[in-house]
Amino acid sequence: MARYTEAVCRLCRREGAKLYLKGDRCYSDKCAFARRSFAPGQHGQGRKKVSEYGIQLREKQKARRIYGILERQFRSYFAKADKQKGITGENLLVMLERRMDNVVYRLGFTDSRTQARQLVRHGHILVNGKRLDIPSALVKVGDVISIAPASTGSEYIKAISEKITTKTTPAWLVLDAEKMAGKVDRFPSREEIDAPIAEHLIVELYSK
Repeated sequence: MARYTEAVCRLCRREGAKLYLKGDRCYSDKCAFARRSFAPGQHGQGRKKVSEYGIQLREKQKARRIYGILERQFRSYFAKADKQKGITGENLLVMLERRMDNVVYRLGFTDSRTQARQLVRHGHILVNGKRLDIPSALVKVGDVISIAPASTGSEYIKAISEKITTKTTPAWLVLDAEKMAGKVDRFPSREEIDAPIAEHLIVELYSK
């Protein structure tokens, strides 16, 4: 599967916002965006007039990069969200939040979605007691996500279990820190999704 392999801090600088792609590093003094908040490249500090289309495009790119999704897959999510009842933009964000890698990240099992994707890919995650290694799989209400018993002995999982109680779990998920498991109690509302995305701009972009 294709994925972005370049320096992810450049993505934050390009979008002009912290996307929290590198976990704890994003909260430290080492954060590249905190030190250089201007866009990367030779002309990154120059003033540029951005068109309406450019603003909409940047918002779509920001959403893609936050959730680590390629263009074709993102367009597919939008098409599905557009067919659902309700507000298309909110439907899109809820669908992105339901991705397995995002849920693993939201439960505090990893420090970033990239780490969560790797954890799922390597077969360390169980859904309702069965191994699932597809990061893009969408969770359903009632699903129980847990760390595979065979993986609890790894140094990484031990380190995560020690600090998982210090992280805030979204209200739509129920975490059992002792068992390293979480349950999808319901789907999130728009107010509960803290991703800095203006979804109406994405809808306007794809509606042209």
